[in-house]
Amino acid sequence: MGVTRKFTILHSNDMHGDFLTEVKAGCNSLIGGLALLSGYVNKVRHEEKNVLYVISGDMLQGSLIDSEYQGISTMEIMNYLAPDAVSLGNHEFDYGLPQLLFLEKMANFPIVTANIYIEKYGKRLMKPYLILKMDGFDIMFIGILTEKVLDALRKDKLVGSFISLEDAAHEVGVITDAYKNNDIDLTILLTHIGYESDIELAKLLKPEWGVDIIIGGHSHTVLKQPTTVNNILIAQAGVGTNQIGRFDITVDDDTNSIIEWKWQLIPIEEGIAEPDMKLKEYIDSFAAEIDRKYNAIICKFTDVMTHPAREIETSLGNLFADALAEIAECDVILLGSGSIRSKELGPAVTLKDYRTCFPFKDYLSRFVITGAQLRRIFAHIMRPENRDGEGECYQVNGKICAVYNDIAHDLFSLEFDGQPVIDDRKYSIGLIGYHISNSAAYLDITNEELLIHGKSKVVATSVPEVLEEYLKYHQNIGRHVEGRLIYR
Repeated sequence: MGVTRKFTILHSNDMHGDFLTEVKAGCNSLIGGLALLSGYVNKVRHEEKNVLYVISGDMLQGSLIDSEYQGISTMEIMNYLAPDAVSLGNHEFDYGLPQLLFLEKMANFPIVTANIYIEKYGKRLMKPYLILKMDGFDIMFIGILTEKVLDALRKDKLVGSFISLEDAAHEVGVITDAYKNNDIDLTILLTHIGYESDIELAKLLKPEWGVDIIIGGHSHTVLKQPTTVNNILIAQAGVGTNQIGRFDITVDDDTNSIIEWKWQLIPIEEGIAEPDMKLKEYIDSFAAEIDRKYNAIICKFTDVMTHPAREIETSLGNLFADALAEIAECDVILLGSGSIRSKELGPAVTLKDYRTCFPFKDYLSRFVITGAQLRRIFAHIMRPENRDGEGECYQVNGKICAVYNDIAHDLFSLEFDGQPVIDDRKYSIGLIGYHISNSAAYLDITNEELLIHGKSKVVATSVPEVLEEYLKYHQNIGRHVEGRLIYR
């Protein structure tokens, strides 16, 4: 055995602008928030000798503080948190490529992503890797995204990613081969491709490349313990700031491998550390501006509308889908479940509540398709493998009732307005721009097929704004889960 060193690696992912401390359900104690998380990171940095704090994507999007300032506030707050390495997630691209490049210049911390390219020139957009020297050891970080989570970029033809996990694995090999001259002691991938894809990626990595740990994101997976695949530890830390992952590892300089490890998912709750009050004051300065601007009540629901999971029909999803179907005068609305960012809303709804819940600005277009095409779409979006935490799921309006048989792996029935959908009948369908750009992958229907039966019509250039206007003039509305999407 050679020289050994102990390291503590703290990791977050999918923070989504979750800056503020909340009251824990069922008691009066506080949980989460960046001030408390920062306090814990500071405490560990003080207690342990070799500490690294890393983030695996999606710092942005999910809070009004973030969307109001187009990510600038988040980057300033993250500068205060001072992570040692960060990889990009899909939501870092939400405000457009120029804004991302501006935010990257603002960052006082390294952002690593290996496989995002300016396609025309074959040049990487970001720094692909980072080597940190700590206590005489060299630690390499490589950031990985795959095409699967880069669909927001499809409108930008200049920039692309590798299409497959095989290509992403090859890129890891290229980097580790090219930059291992200085004898890397520990190699960590910071990925944002989802837990199941992390497992598949690990299987593809050659032992000679020396990857020791994959710290992932995107699927919001909560693990009891890391998964070991191909002698690589795979970990993820859920979503938000209510918890943080912690590796305590011992690395052998002779074999460049981990010889001992312990992992914990640490709850960030009252008493774990002293809150970082300077950071709290900084975040509160943004929050105060937001409160002054957005505290007006825009509508009142009949009850609390909930959206507990994106893979199932929800009362809040039903309400939004019905509103958009009425606005767009469509037979069918497919509203991406992931665009609804709050687990509950109401009964009194402030502008702040609404904008936090539904932050994504995009357009809405109406198409005319056949019943056969509609069946194909529902058979695709309701299949079990799309409901694994990484797929694109939808909320639908009240005129639709779709029943899927999980055992037969088939769409059992599809009704419109109480009647079976007829294959050769025409139906109007409303789709958000993001899903139009990715219709082949998400809906199993190409853009050309969407346009076979006539031109599309843009019915709203900003979905959040037309929905906000609708809510203002429809008071005391509400919905229940009523069996629009049924899985047997």
